[in-house]
Amino acid sequence: MSLRKGSDVDEKDVGVVVRPVDDLKKLGYEQELARSRGLPHILFMTLAIMAVPYGLAAPLATSLVAGGPASMFWGLLLVSFLSLSIALSLGEIASKYPTSAGAYYWVYRLAPPRHRLVLSYITGWLIVAGDWMVSLSVTFGTAQLLVAGITIYHPEWEATAWQTYLIFLGVLLLTSVFCIFFNRYLPMLDILSAYWIAIGLVVMLVCLPVEAKAGRHSAEFAFTHFDTSFSGWPAGWTFFIGLFPAGYTFSAIGMTTAMAEEVHNASINLPRAIVWSVPIGCLMGIAFILPINFTLPDIGTLLEVPSGQPIAVMYTMIMGSQGGGFGMWFIIFGVGVFCSISINCAASRATWSFARDKALPFHATFAKIDTRSSDTSRDSSEDTIPLNAFLLCVAVQAVLGLIYLGSSAAFNAFVGVEVMCLGASYAIPVIVLLAGGRRGVKDAPYALGRCGWAVNVTAVLWVALEMVLFSMPAALPVDKSTMNYASVVFVGFAVISGVWYMINGRFHYNGPPGGNDCDEDSLEIPKPT
Repeated sequence: MSLRKGSDVDEKDVGVVVRPVDDLKKLGYEQELARSRGLPHILFMTLAIMAVPYGLAAPLATSLVAGGPASMFWGLLLVSFLSLSIALSLGEIASKYPTSAGAYYWVYRLAPPRHRLVLSYITGWLIVAGDWMVSLSVTFGTAQLLVAGITIYHPEWEATAWQTYLIFLGVLLLTSVFCIFFNRYLPMLDILSAYWIAIGLVVMLVCLPVEAKAGRHSAEFAFTHFDTSFSGWPAGWTFFIGLFPAGYTFSAIGMTTAMAEEVHNASINLPRAIVWSVPIGCLMGIAFILPINFTLPDIGTLLEVPSGQPIAVMYTMIMGSQGGGFGMWFIIFGVGVFCSISINCAASRATWSFARDKALPFHATFAKIDTRSSDTSRDSSEDTIPLNAFLLCVAVQAVLGLIYLGSSAAFNAFVGVEVMCLGASYAIPVIVLLAGGRRGVKDAPYALGRCGWAVNVTAVLWVALEMVLFSMPAALPVDKSTMNYASVVFVGFAVISGVWYMINGRFHYNGPPGGNDCDEDSLEIPKPT
């Protein structure tokens, strides 16, 4: 991975000066959002969206069913390696086309003229649907985590579906307040999130092994214990099911491409943030998993928790007290709140960008930018947000959350489909790039070089495997309450997007700017004179 020679982008520059490549006019857009994020901000936002401790803790029951400690540790390493191929592939293309339109813009620029419009449209809908679903997943999951925290002190209480939904609305409201009224402070909040995660992991690394009231295990247990008795699947497939939590954690690494138009020197800082987040996230995951593996209570007991969310019970058993368990739980809950804020912010930008290109119903409304400033002495352009697009994201989540009142299995399908939608939106531009012989990124500032083919192919194959994994139930046998309906929902989204294209899109969606009306040379970074 290297910067292209001849680029006007200084490799040592991490971005406080807007370089010529950030001139959106070269990509066909006007600069509407304020560029307020440098490399540290966008990197920490990527890590906040990844939310490794939360991402691994929320589906902990799946990890325990799918083999336990061995799947948790080795699965994390494998998924991190495979996810790095996605990050590298996205980073390379993003450096060539650093716009909030992201993957659907890339597809439009890279695909043959005959197919670019429909491929771009489908990719855009996959991005928007995936962003909405992952935002719903995190926000609702944080609400469920809060329910689990309450049971630490009130173990006899079991939340009803409507109580959980109301708590979810409360978390959604809190997220909305931060994203709407404190938008200019979100970069600082992302930095605070990084400190919270780092300090929290250190606390866990110290406290869990020291207390270990449920017992301590050997290194052999922590690294090799593999129990298939809870899954019902053969041993090999049980391990692959165990990749689910890590796959979920890394599923949204491409969401920060929607923030490109708010990042200084985006052609360099954005791909760096995406790529660096994977090894950093892997190290965070190791720091989270190892103390659990060495102090893990009885798996059967944890899987019997009525709420299906054993993290709070597990920490209470390990720490040996309600106060200790609550302290460990609160670290994870805080990560979930930070993640909810960052991920909803990114989802709103993706929604706004798609509306800007007239791909959403009522696109003129959702493409509007709201300019506000809590400090009238400062330039209000420093606080620009796509308010209507954000409110649309919130409304979609609130409506889909109602499904939980009728069927938790159906709701979980909507949550699980986000990995499939986002994965497909990552794979399509990479496939198009490969089909074109990778000529579309020959001048990319953040180039993969000779490794490009191998990295791109690995990324596509991993996405294909992910889509299979996230379509399968975690355990056998299955019934209507444990069946995984994610594949049905995914196909439904694809059909709806295709039908909407025939009804509306083909008449109004002309693709993003930068196709026939923007020649290739205009997108190259000017060479130094």
